[in-house]
Amino acid sequence: MFDLAQLRAAVMAHGRVARVVIAAHDGSTPREVGAAMLVWADTTVAGGQLGTVGGGALEHEAIQRARIRLTKGGRDLLRQPLGPALGQCCGGAVTLLTEVYDTATLPAEAEVIARSVDGRPMPLAVKRLLARARGQGERPAPQLLQGWMIEPVARPASQLWLWGAGHVGRALAQVMAPLPGMQITWIDIATDRFPDPLPPHTEALAVTDPAQAVRLAPPDAHHLIVTFSHALDLELCHRLLTHGFASCGLIGSATKWARFRSRLAALGHAAPEIARIACPIGDPALGKHPQSIAIGTAAAFLRCGGLRAPALTLPQISHGGPGV
Repeated sequence: MFDLAQLRAAVMAHGRVARVVIAAHDGSTPREVGAAMLVWADTTVAGGQLGTVGGGALEHEAIQRARIRLTKGGRDLLRQPLGPALGQCCGGAVTLLTEVYDTATLPAEAEVIARSVDGRPMPLAVKRLLARARGQGERPAPQLLQGWMIEPVARPASQLWLWGAGHVGRALAQVMAPLPGMQITWIDIATDRFPDPLPPHTEALAVTDPAQAVRLAPPDAHHLIVTFSHALDLELCHRLLTHGFASCGLIGSATKWARFRSRLAALGHAAPEIARIACPIGDPALGKHPQSIAIGTAAAFLRCGGLRAPALTLPQISHGGPGV
């Protein structure tokens, strides 16, 4: 997927940016077609990078070529064997497309970005593919087709609303934000509760009363509640049960959840609906450190297909997080 929003943000922050994408591959390779990274010059360190095309030596060589390409502009296409040439165990070959972007050459907003890598006119096969994308909504797979690189623009597959920007909230944002297709809305009571800069694909929402923001959430969003207040946690659960959600996870102990179940029932919510809220979250085998909680929660989210499934119940793994 072509992450156009990420590329624009990098160009705005760093000026000229090289994008390296796997255009094709043969045999055993570290990453799939469409995997991409951004590279830019950085005066404070050897150079900046975001994303990965994988492969260790492959990526190291790709970064060096991208930095050279930054000084020249334009694009190049290179087929790189992974065996003896790079000293890697993979027996395949990767074709890398490196393109330089700046404010003048950023692609326009589109559902599919298609461009020639060697100057040839658009072939009929590409025209048909783009016509199906426009007329029938068929998003093509990333591919190099008759000298044209075709990539659908990345769109969020999962809307995650993260309630609370304390230690666990920050750890969750760091772990969840880079996941493919993830868009996070992060809510807390003040702007100074959030880190600067924010993780990628994350929007901060500071509101005096976070519970009032529930009405803004899409009904198919996923939610993780990790605020500093049990009273706010309960109010968020109450409002989300009324509002609707794809999934909802709440940090806490088994004792906290038993009390919440009773209080939510008293507020008029049926037991099957209350049971859709997963509490506690995380994996006790990983420990109670915020990053450990975040890793366990992200693993459960991915294991249940939360990035794409219209409905998800996070596994009810016992974990009593800090201060709960």
